[in-house]
Amino acid sequence: MNQKILLTFGIVLMVALFFFFKPATKITNYPSSGDSIVAFGDSLIEGVGATEGNDLVSQLSKKIGEPIINLGIAGNTTEEGVARVDRIAEYKPKVVLVLLGGNDYLRKVPKAETFKNLETIVTKVQSMGAVVVLLGVQGGVFTDPYEDLFEDLAKKKGVVYVSNVLEGLIGNQKYMSDAVHPNDAGYAKIVERVYPQLDKALQ
Repeated sequence: MNQKILLTFGIVLMVALFFFFKPATKITNYPSSGDSIVAFGDSLIEGVGATEGNDLVSQLSKKIGEPIINLGIAGNTTEEGVARVDRIAEYKPKVVLVLLGGNDYLRKVPKAETFKNLETIVTKVQSMGAVVVLLGVQGGVFTDPYEDLFEDLAKKKGVVYVSNVLEGLIGNQKYMSDAVHPNDAGYAKIVERVYPQLDKALQ
């Protein structure tokens, strides 16, 4: 009788685990056979607000002990990202960090357009054989309508995803150089969030 109870309990437990613990998303192109690491995005990638050598890309590069090509351009929207994403192919990328969307929010670009552009960028980068590390940003002041859309895109395209890299930094003078750009300490906080995921993508 006890064996039957244990067997029933085991079956119920396995069914519960199946439905409540989803398997991890398969990462497209992992492991990649590319050569370089590229950071692609807007002012947060370019490093606005940081002193020389203390921007996000420089700090990440020091952390992993490898060079990272910085293709950040301040003010870029996702549409402008689409227009120049093909340039990444020149570097035969292994991993590409993508950080765009903040300027779309500031310029009131419709969310559907923003995420259509992001998907185009991700798809083009994946066609180059690279693993994409997608870095999220918040799409609102009091709420974050971008979060679910970033998560959906990450699952759909099989990318490594880091949610809202500015969480807890905006409004804190200790970490911000102005209203939207981190200072050296703020970029260091972003590195803490991004590094573990980047490190996995590089294994």
